Amino acid sequence: MYPIKKLQDCATIIAGQSPESKYYNSTGEGIPFFQGKADFGELYPKVRVYCSSPTKIAQYNDILLSVRAPVGPTNLSPGTVCIGRGLAAIRPDDSLDLKYLLYYFRYFETQLSAKGTGTTFKAINQKLIKNLEIPIPPLNEQSRIVSRIDELFSELDKAVDTLKTTKEQLEVYRQAVLKEIFDSVSTTSVHIKDVCLDIKVGIVIKPTQYYVSENGVPAFRNANVRRGYINDTDWVMISKEGHQQNCRSEVHTNDVLISRSGANLGMASVVPARYNGYNAIDVVIAVPDISKVIPEFLAQYTNSPMGRAIVKKNERGAAQGHLNVSAYANLPIGVPDLQEQEKLVKQISDRLSVCDSIEKTVDTALAQTDAMRQSILKQAFEGTL
Repeated sequence: MYPIKKLQDCATIIAGQSPESKYYNSTGEGIPFFQGKADFGELYPKVRVYCSSPTKIAQYNDILLSVRAPVGPTNLSPGTVCIGRGLAAIRPDDSLDLKYLLYYFRYFETQLSAKGTGTTFKAINQKLIKNLEIPIPPLNEQSRIVSRIDELFSELDKAVDTLKTTKEQLEVYRQAVLKEIFDSVSTTSVHIKDVCLDIKVGIVIKPTQYYVSENGVPAFRNANVRRGYINDTDWVMISKEGHQQNCRSEVHTNDVLISRSGANLGMASVVPARYNGYNAIDVVIAVPDISKVIPEFLAQYTNSPMGRAIVKKNERGAAQGHLNVSAYANLPIGVPDLQEQEKLVKQISDRLSVCDSIEKTVDTALAQTDAMRQSILKQAFEGTL
């Protein structure tokens, strides 16, 4: 066994503190400001906001630890930055290799997350962070462990690149099929609002005020809405009282959900029966008039090259694209009769079923690579690598 030290005895720990919002800007005035895990990338966070009057500062390559909602994820500071209360900065002393400590936190992430407390947000405090126990082998052994992890992770990265390339090729095929089928539709265009009973948006004003960790109502977010299917992971829950207060954003079977922002912008999927009664956060909810349009037809049109191009043209927002509800409602759509819609939806299903099956296999393999990373870290820090 290696010697154990408390983190406060082998690193400087800086608890984040959020400045007044009047000092925030997106024009580059001051230094980058990171508030929490939402800013994180694979290794370094993405700069979205700046602060002209920082309070707590992290330096280049300090470890940034997410301490609330969620607890545990890590990144490295890309330079001199301001950190908000959702983060802590950790600066190892000379007894610790930076990447060794980073990898240890990633190995320990699930256990650290379990230490979070709070009814609305799970969080950890500075006292807990200071008293975390860190195994400290000699520096040459730390370097050996880091090198071995890097080697194995590099092999995994190659596999991930291949899987992602496969997904990209599947997407090219999918879009070609949708373009061919929707190009064949010959009908007068109407607006999407003309074939829907309602088009609305999920909770947008401080949705986090309703978050609970248990005994709540699951809520869709943009990350749950994928092109033609629901991503059944990373749900948040809102309180039953919050659900009642926001009953207008409750979703029902055969509603069509459209992602409003982020990497999934404009992706649409039909709500299966199993999600009936869930709520939604910052997601467009279209309620099709089934006497005019089949839900699957509306979703597939939104996902088609034509639908995506129009969505892209109508997105709003400087920091990231954002789909306005009225913009979506006014998008043109060609709507043949219901019998023809059923025929087209079947054609799409028949031609994309194999594609969907391969994509699910690829997604499973990608998820397994994440599990393999954890297995490598487990072996490394339990002395069996």
